[in-house]
Amino acid sequence: MAYKHDYDKILTRLTVILSKLNDGESLSVKELAKEFNTSDRTIQRDFNERLVSFPIYQENKKWKMQDGFKLEKTKSLEDEIVLDIIEKITEGIGGKFSTKAHKLLSKIKNEDFNPIYTKLNIEDISDRFGDIQVLETAIREKRAIKCSYDDERHDVYSTTIQPLKIVNFEGFWYLIALRDEILKKYYLKNISNPIMTDETFEKDNELDTLLDESISVWFQRDIEPFEVRLFANKSCAKFFKRRPLPTQKVESLNRDGSMEFSVKVTHEMEILPIVKYWIPHLFVLEPVWIQEIIEKGLEVYKNEMLSIH
Repeated sequence: MAYKHDYDKILTRLTVILSKLNDGESLSVKELAKEFNTSDRTIQRDFNERLVSFPIYQENKKWKMQDGFKLEKTKSLEDEIVLDIIEKITEGIGGKFSTKAHKLLSKIKNEDFNPIYTKLNIEDISDRFGDIQVLETAIREKRAIKCSYDDERHDVYSTTIQPLKIVNFEGFWYLIALRDEILKKYYLKNISNPIMTDETFEKDNELDTLLDESISVWFQRDIEPFEVRLFANKSCAKFFKRRPLPTQKVESLNRDGSMEFSVKVTHEMEILPIVKYWIPHLFVLEPVWIQEIIEKGLEVYKNEMLSIH
């Protein structure tokens, strides 16, 4: 909860600063730092990083809004910031979804200018709106569906499943569902011809908690989570401080900027891709068998490279 508290404080501070600038005030870093009981460095970071996309500039050590610019799209600047962020997220999805979202948000914002930019690689599913509508209705009404599914290993087969939630992991869309009381993850674009049945089922009350604590779509239900201890050197430790993994627990922060931390996972593939991404800056301390998987993978990679050359 500490992270949410920090975010709320930052959002409140940025909103007040933007309001002052919007009212034509010239702002001093030192005065703002005193007002918000924080450091000059934090306020300077607000201007140089967090508000850099807004039309503001510094003159004679005072920050000002550019002449002729007004933030008047909504009654609340905090609402405005949230809407700008939502719009940029939907742009990352692309396709018809992005177009429709932009039209809806424009009705609220009354302006096309957006000072926020995001780079999100989210799969476009706008061509599946019809199927998604069926799935959403089935989830709300807790009704099973019949559908066809292509698992990309065998021929397309028909199945009956109990849909629980549409989720997005790492930019890809999945349907979480029960089949024969086993929790399954179905790649959304490989589902076709979903039809609701009269069969009903009970809501899975544990799913939301399971999703909150998962790192990737590889999470498992009915498997006791196990702890993975990691060491991050200075080069990557800051990224795990900025955006902690679910269940992340810091064990030690070292003077050289490195840190040791742990996470709980239910499947090794929740953590393996992350470690491989950060090689050679992130190391597995425990359990040893996960480190051995990584070492074997590196050996295979090395041999494959040698065979190519």
